[in-house]
Amino acid sequence: MDHKQDTRISFAYYSLEWWAFETLVLLSGLLPNPQLETSVLSICLNTGILLFMIPSGLGYSVSTRVSNELGSGQPQAAKLATRVVVYIALFLGFVLTLGMTLLRHVWGYMYNNEQEVVAYIAKMLPVLGISFFIDGLHGSLSGVLTGCGKQKIGATVNLGAFYLAGIPMAVLLAFVFHLNGMGLWLGIVCGSLIKVLLFASVTWTIDWSMEATKAKDTVFGSSLPVA
Repeated sequence: MDHKQDTRISFAYYSLEWWAFETLVLLSGLLPNPQLETSVLSICLNTGILLFMIPSGLGYSVSTRVSNELGSGQPQAAKLATRVVVYIALFLGFVLTLGMTLLRHVWGYMYNNEQEVVAYIAKMLPVLGISFFIDGLHGSLSGVLTGCGKQKIGATVNLGAFYLAGIPMAVLLAFVFHLNGMGLWLGIVCGSLIKVLLFASVTWTIDWSMEATKAKDTVFGSSLPVA
């Protein structure tokens, strides 16, 4: 895979998910009381972007660590790094979920003083907490797959999980079962859950020794010839 193709796949890998969440805000404008729904979904998205920086940082870190370990012929070290980052993601996900639940009655005041919006945010934050817990896991696993050079798999999983499952489920819950903004976010949580399960399955089946061999071959194959 050449550098330009790898860059395009990496862009799609990380962009598909954010576009799916932006789609929720657009869909919220079609709900009853669109001004309230759009305001709340925008605040939820902004909160998600803020807190996703933590698992995103873990993902970038483990991506670098895994690729370095595989490139140096240390498959067991790469496997250990994967286990450690998953444990960290689980712990941080629990902390974020607990924090969002405890702050649910005051978090909305950071964005809006209208009581209706603040009360709606309070109802949404426990669901967002679950979303953050799942996002922490798949953010870390995304970094592992990137470190193994499996961005193409990640992009395919993102496309399927969010656009073939998450968004249709969000539309079903919001417009058919009339759960409105809560339904939109629950639908995308379903997509995130599918993504985690697929990423976990791929990570579980990784042959670390083979990946180390492939990484070394890639390094040596891309080395410049000695003059």
